Amino acid sequence: MKELDRTLGILLLLRGGRPVSATELAGRFEVSTRTIYRDIETLSALGVPVVAEMGRTGGFKLREGYFLPPVTLGPEEAVSLLLGVILMRRLRVAPFPKEADFAERKLLAALPPDTRAAMERASRFIGFEKVPADLFHYERDDPQAGLGPGAEAESEVVGAFLRALLARSRVRMSYRSPYRVAEEPREVEPLGLLWDRDRWYLVGQPSGKALGRRTWRADRVLSIGPGRSMPPVGTDFEAEELLDRKWLRHAMDRWSEESQARVALTMDQAERLKRDWFYGNAGFEEGADGRVVMSWGEYRPEAAAALVRWLGPGAELLEPAEWRPIVAAGLRAMLETYG
Repeated sequence: MKELDRTLGILLLLRGGRPVSATELAGRFEVSTRTIYRDIETLSALGVPVVAEMGRTGGFKLREGYFLPPVTLGPEEAVSLLLGVILMRRLRVAPFPKEADFAERKLLAALPPDTRAAMERASRFIGFEKVPADLFHYERDDPQAGLGPGAEAESEVVGAFLRALLARSRVRMSYRSPYRVAEEPREVEPLGLLWDRDRWYLVGQPSGKALGRRTWRADRVLSIGPGRSMPPVGTDFEAEELLDRKWLRHAMDRWSEESQARVALTMDQAERLKRDWFYGNAGFEEGADGRVVMSWGEYRPEAAAALVRWLGPGAELLEPAEWRPIVAAGLRAMLETYG
């Protein structure tokens, strides 16, 4: 990387607001810390107000209030941004869809003619496949959930939550799951957003209750609006903490307390389910008879019965006991077909 490109890259990183150490910068740009210190001196000589903060979490940062004028994008940088816009179009729900369209137009308008022509061609020959339907973990319909049909209403929910998150303000919202009664409106401090399997999830801290962090599916929000004007509590939340579906594990623990199902499995069956995006977050423990017992939150007896039939011999639904006749009836029907 050329010195000018590296110096500009350092300047862009320092715009993030948090202190960045020389060691971190050296690792990012694959140079020595001595080179980084020389680049910092270059920025200072150009009038860029770089300040150093001491301490364990210290490093370099820009003085608050410093404005960095727009920079010119190279072809690869422009393609990277354009790919993000194209990918967002393929989402079932995109926050700020009109703004994204305007952003793309502004991006193209700011590029040199040759680069702009290449970007316009790229938007035609680059495609992203949509997330396929999950037929095994099908979703229960609930006509009473959500602000209204279609992606537009859900986009409004995600947009309102994201605006509050950026403004560090609370929202007041009510929520309904098809598996329980609607929740009373409550104030929530937004913490973050997650996108998983073509769904948006809102992560927040309910106000005034020791409930810890909660996750709400955006399409099930009944209403959302500004909360009371009070300073947010503030957290050190990082969305990365919930990736790899750790968020789902927390939710499944809560569901298991409300409606637990238990099934006994062979070792091979248990290992197969541990690789599943959904059942991999269930609880697994060794049973008294040497089998593995999986427990998870399940509200649908037909779903538990379908799981046992899919697993085949060696799988046995243990609880709820009242669901066992449903499994037996399905197996008898299959036996009549193959008997």
